[in-house]
Amino acid sequence: MAGLILSIILFIIFTILGVFHLYWLFGGVWGIKKVIPIRNKELNTISIPKTATLLVSFILFSFGLIYFIKSGIFYIIAPNWITNYAYWIIPFIFILRAIGEFNYVGFFKKIKNTEFSKADSKIFSPLCLLIGIIGIVIQLTT
Repeated sequence: MAGLILSIILFIIFTILGVFHLYWLFGGVWGIKKVIPIRNKELNTISIPKTATLLVSFILFSFGLIYFIKSGIFYIIAPNWITNYAYWIIPFIFILRAIGEFNYVGFFKKIKNTEFSKADSKIFSPLCLLIGIIGIVIQLTT
C-alpha cells in the first residue's frame, strides 16, 4: 500500500514538473528568474534552447509514467530494463542533483546569493532529495 501511495506521489510530482517545463517552452515567464542558475546576480542572459526544455519535459513525463506503471493502477508490460534499472537510476539522478555540482546547484553550492540559489536551497534541492528518498523507499518496500 505504501508503494502505491508513494508511486502516485512521484507520478504527480513528475507530472507537475513536466507541465511547468511545457509552460516555459510555450513562452511562460512565471518563475523563470528562479529556475536558471546565474553568477553573482548578473542579468540572466542564458537562453535555454527550446529543444532542451522540451526534452526535460518529456523526460519528466516519462519518469512520471514509469512510477504510474509502478503503482499498478495502470498495467503496461514494461521492458525488463525499466523494472531492473530505472527504479534505481531515477532516485540516484535526483539525489545527485540534490548534492549538486558544488558551484551553482545543490546543497553544497558555492554561489548562494542569487534568486536561483535561494530557490534551489529552499525548494529545488530538497525536492530532489525527497524524490530520491521516495524512489528508494518504493524500491525497498515493493
